[in-house]
Amino acid sequence: QVQLVESGGGLVQAGGSLRLSCVASGSIFSINTMGWYRQAPGKQRELVAAITRSGNTNYADSVKGRFTISRDSAKNTVYLQMNSLKPEDTALYYCNAEVRTTLRIAYNDYWGQGTQVTVSL
Repeated sequence: QVQLVESGGGLVQAGGSLRLSCVASGSIFSINTMGWYRQAPGKQRELVAAITRSGNTNYADSVKGRFTISRDSAKNTVYLQMNSLKPEDTALYYCNAEVRTTLRIAYNDYWGQGTQVTVSL
């Protein structure tokens, strides 16, 4: 079993910053891509940023230049530094990881429970 636990969400004024963290634990053989998604009320879940095991990153256009994703593979942890936050960034942010639990099993997607980010005017 694999668990992803997010932390770092909260309430912040527009223009402020937050740093999200997500730790993966459990029966982990290896982790491929890790990423952050978000879902605002009434909207579909969308990719915010992702980072591969080799460090390649991918960002949604709406967050480029403001958010930075990073990872500490030794700690099975992924971070999302969010700067210049806007009210439209308000959403439930989910951590995602592609995890292989043994060498013989393919990578599967795992999700955290989500952490709320609220940006006020």
